[in-house]
Amino acid sequence: MPPVFTPATADQRFVLDHIVGIADLAATERFAAASDDVVDAVLEGVGQLAVGEWAPLLRTGDTVGAKWTPEGVVMPDGFIKAYHDYVEGGWGTIGVPEEFGGQGLPFAIQTAVLDTLGAANMGFALAPTLTVGAIEALAHHGSPEQQALYLPHLATGEWTGTMNLTEPQAGSDVGALRTTATPRGDGTFLIKGTKIYISFGDHDMAPNIVHLVLARTPGAPAGTKGISLFLVPKYRLDADGNPGDFNDVRVVSIEHKMGLHASPTCVLSFGDQDDCVGELIGAEFGGIRAMFTMMNNARLNVGLQGVQVAEAATQAAVGYALDRVQSARAGSGNAAPVRIVEHPDVRRMLLRMKAQTQAARALVYYAAAQVDRATLGEAGGQERLDILTPLAKAHGTDLGNEVASLGIQIHGGMGYVEETGAAQFFRDARITPIYEGTNGIQAADLVGRKLSMDNGGVFARLIADMRAEAQDSGLNALIDACDEVGRRLATLDADDKLAASYPFLTMLSVAVCGWLMERQGRIAADAEGDRDFLAMKVAAARFYVAQIVPEAMGLKAAAMADASVLYSIAPEAFAA
Repeated sequence: MPPVFTPATADQRFVLDHIVGIADLAATERFAAASDDVVDAVLEGVGQLAVGEWAPLLRTGDTVGAKWTPEGVVMPDGFIKAYHDYVEGGWGTIGVPEEFGGQGLPFAIQTAVLDTLGAANMGFALAPTLTVGAIEALAHHGSPEQQALYLPHLATGEWTGTMNLTEPQAGSDVGALRTTATPRGDGTFLIKGTKIYISFGDHDMAPNIVHLVLARTPGAPAGTKGISLFLVPKYRLDADGNPGDFNDVRVVSIEHKMGLHASPTCVLSFGDQDDCVGELIGAEFGGIRAMFTMMNNARLNVGLQGVQVAEAATQAAVGYALDRVQSARAGSGNAAPVRIVEHPDVRRMLLRMKAQTQAARALVYYAAAQVDRATLGEAGGQERLDILTPLAKAHGTDLGNEVASLGIQIHGGMGYVEETGAAQFFRDARITPIYEGTNGIQAADLVGRKLSMDNGGVFARLIADMRAEAQDSGLNALIDACDEVGRRLATLDADDKLAASYPFLTMLSVAVCGWLMERQGRIAADAEGDRDFLAMKVAAARFYVAQIVPEAMGLKAAAMADASVLYSIAPEAFAA
């Protein structure tokens, strides 16, 4: 059986202190509540919930999973109670502004809460993760009436939220959607259409589910310009603001998936009986703007899923390596078998897992900190968030997959069978580079939009900040290479730019991670506290800068190549 889950509280606190700068945030009026004792209490409290209730449901969520019934989706035994305890504990309110019923703590603290819950049970944690996105959309674009009716319930998690973008013919091409919204003459709209891949689109853990649905009004322009966003609850609210009549939103089926079995991925049908009522959120044709409020939040939280699964996989691999005895250590002069943690290649994999997990956490938390700095109106906060978002989403999820795969390797044959649970982490992780905008789309966003912000100034300031602090010669060489490639990409046509986009995204992500890891290693070397934790922090930072940073330099050739070889063959030649 997998080892008992342990919250990564020490690393979370270290990153909050030295990467996020939580003390600086707490020094502001807006986030004054984020005192040291409050932060410690939050990390400890959510850790207790994760260990006591969420982690024990990990295997049940995978082996039993959410089930479709004619009455709706039913969650496995234990999930309703565990979710209600999450709600009762106020964990959903952490980062929600006080005026909407939340605690008003920094987004970075909310990130740490989701980090712990998702590492304990990633599929389960999708429910509150999606609700966070719905809250963001309503907080930024909803009317005062909508905010008053829905946000207090969403803030606590009493009601959950979903994002309804994808349709059978409209995946990454959102502008191809066909769901309609017809005015009813009273300011509301009749919603009709089908949405697919809706995570937690239905379940039995909450009395209402608030769907945010992209649709077209009559005569809307084609493409993304004609999209509007609508609030569509599963149950319409009565005069007292409580769930009342069923709103003609039906779950047609749930997907049979490779992983994330605890998270029901639903096909939802709106308006089968022509009785699905929705309210416009924001302005008509403002759906894309509102969608990106949800999407950008979700992209950071999907990057965080990479951290979550990497943490879980690493803990399982470490536990197995400390327990499994196999073969003598080569060159030791002792023929007695040793724990596999003593073998050099196993140590290499374990240290890589630790380093990549810590690097992913630093990257995602650093991006989360920019959400808070943007909220405070701090100069440069929003632009830094904008350029970091594709890195956090894409590289965070790439690392989650890499670390989960290494975890299987350390388990050996036992990793490939389901008994140890190592395979589940890999299966759960694999969706993360795909949903909320594929990682290829993140790379395209980086080179197509983010590099050109402020005529390249946003990118230049990131490079300058890294150069000002980085000390290792190899890390500085990578930063210089990123600068060179980034400036070159800005001059290229679309094909050449996009052909180089992914290797460039990885290069830049590793440079940012190297910068943040080197800083942590320096601080840990002079710090006092848990000796094992600090020693691992120093070793992980050394390993990252010495071994992972040089690997990224090997991507420069691909990032400098043009698209000619990609289009040197006919499409049919791929089938040859």
